[in-house]
Amino acid sequence: MSLAHARKGDMPYQVRSLYRSLLRQSNQFAAYNFREYAKRRTHDSFREHQKEGEERRIQELVQKGLKELQMLKRQTVVSQFYQLDRLVVEGGKTGKQKGDEGGIVRQKDTGWD
Repeated sequence: MSLAHARKGDMPYQVRSLYRSLLRQSNQFAAYNFREYAKRRTHDSFREHQKEGEERRIQELVQKGLKELQMLKRQTVVSQFYQLDRLVVEGGKTGKQKGDEGGIVRQKDTGWD
């Protein structure tokens, strides 16, 4: 949707929609660090500019956000090609990977007996 055709009342909706789209796309990163960085950067950017009142400046920021959304879409596709093991902070399955299936076998940590 072109911003030139947007009405004044549609601007808050567009900004919220862009914010949600950026966060949704950020969650598509395979690597935890990139995923958290993209979410943090989105939050910080929107907080920094939440008091903007000038319509022209808001339109410029929305255009910049749309460009960043397109960049995030490209980068998340690339990140899917290079998936690594999940980190401890991500939760999910734990244990040691065995076999060719790529499944994770849970092993009991017995410690000192």
